[in-house]
Amino acid sequence: MNILVLGGGGREHAITWALAKSPQVDKLFVAPGNGGTARIARNIPQLRADDAQAVLGFARDRDIDLVVIGPEAPLVAGVADVLREAGIAVFGPDAQGARLEGSKTFSKEFMARHGIPTARYNSFTECEPALAYVRELGAPIVVKADGLAAGKGVVVADDVEDAEEAVRACFDGAFGGAGSTVLIEECMTGPECSLLAFVSAGKAHCMATAQDHKRAYDGDRGPNTGGMGVYSPVPIVTDEELAAMKEIMETAAAATAEEFEHDYRGVLYGGFMLTPEGPKVVEFNARFGDPETQVLLPRLESDVAEVMMAVAEGRPDDIDLAWSDKHAVCVVLASDGYPGSYEKGKVILGVDEAELMDDVIVLHAGTAVDDYDELVTAGGRVLNVVALGDTFEEARETAYLACDKVYFEGKQYRKDIGKRALQGRSAWK
Repeated sequence: MNILVLGGGGREHAITWALAKSPQVDKLFVAPGNGGTARIARNIPQLRADDAQAVLGFARDRDIDLVVIGPEAPLVAGVADVLREAGIAVFGPDAQGARLEGSKTFSKEFMARHGIPTARYNSFTECEPALAYVRELGAPIVVKADGLAAGKGVVVADDVEDAEEAVRACFDGAFGGAGSTVLIEECMTGPECSLLAFVSAGKAHCMATAQDHKRAYDGDRGPNTGGMGVYSPVPIVTDEELAAMKEIMETAAAATAEEFEHDYRGVLYGGFMLTPEGPKVVEFNARFGDPETQVLLPRLESDVAEVMMAVAEGRPDDIDLAWSDKHAVCVVLASDGYPGSYEKGKVILGVDEAELMDDVIVLHAGTAVDDYDELVTAGGRVLNVVALGDTFEEARETAYLACDKVYFEGKQYRKDIGKRALQGRSAWK
């Protein structure tokens, strides 16, 4: 089959890497792609992922059998709707399904209707009532821009003053239209954990657990980012918690079939907090997580092309997921200054040396090839260094050894990815 992957980050390199291994795949295109996808597929840098008509035209011209939509923006924009209406198989939900991510208020109301446990909340379209609610609830408290904000529209405020500042920032346009509605919710406590599922025809096939590290600096300090590192599976999750999370994902999948006009076909991402009362949903996303995908797909032993086509064609009973027993750890190498402003165009060295190590995969997130055919930085999160190991400790040690082989000016990364997992559940108290 011929496949087009939309997106250009680390998630899309991971998807492309997994698809490239499938004997079912003939031609593989990525739009726009990055310096890593260019090595295993054909990049189409001029094709905008959120331009539905352009994507449709390309798909028709190149006899594309399946379009895999990586980022959230094209999903919310309805790219999947246009392609499906034209008879092209798509891995990714339509615009209605994508509202589970595109509007946090919509998602919370969906959870409430179907009895899915989550934090208490309220949403506001005006600043003063939102500020009054913050003062009523007190701190700690969570302030979220309702719409898409590239993973940065969430503030966990330890005091009321910080929460008020976050509310004002949203209404003052810090996140554009995404902050015109603000969600304020209670601050849940406990470790976070992600559980993703392939969803089609109201059925959920859950993947392995993963745990992301959102804060920029060691010790979970600093601003929220798109993710600085991740590992899978999550050793602190109990059998009872995993069963509860799976039940929640199955409930959510069945609910999409019950109330959405069109079948939800893609990934449903469940972000969970393992609270003392049991797992509760922090958020739903309508696509693969980034960087969770970078540790999940290397552990998936099933043919991902076959799985994605079964999802896209509404054949959930044909999905059979097999997972490696190995542990995976991913460390994100970022540009100096991320998640704030940063410079681009720094030459990257040592990637080939890192990939010569056993069980190491270097996935590109923000890279490009310059006019001198050199690999250079082109984003905040630059590379995802992934290592597999028979034990969690082995995978973590290998990942950091591989990080040491890669160099670019201003390279920054967290040194404590997975450290809490080694310390056990008590590390979150």
